[in-house]
Amino acid sequence: MSEQYEYLPHRLLRQRVRDIPSGVEGVLMAVVNENVSDCGLERWVELAYIRGADGREFTTAVGNVEAAWPSGGPR
Repeated sequence: MSEQYEYLPHRLLRQRVRDIPSGVEGVLMAVVNENVSDCGLERWVELAYIRGADGREFTTAVGNVEAAWPSGGPR
């Protein structure tokens, strides 16, 4: 499989965000439309790459990302 992806714009790029399912916060580094297929059929998904406090990046579905408010802000 060849690597196939496309960078997408997002209003929260380079801002602090939260992965809703896990509650983990970090900085949104990129949003990518990526072919995640491991067989002949293409399967494209929009993934958010978030860099956590430990410096490691993880991915989640773009729909799982929300702005992380400073302490005391709306949730």
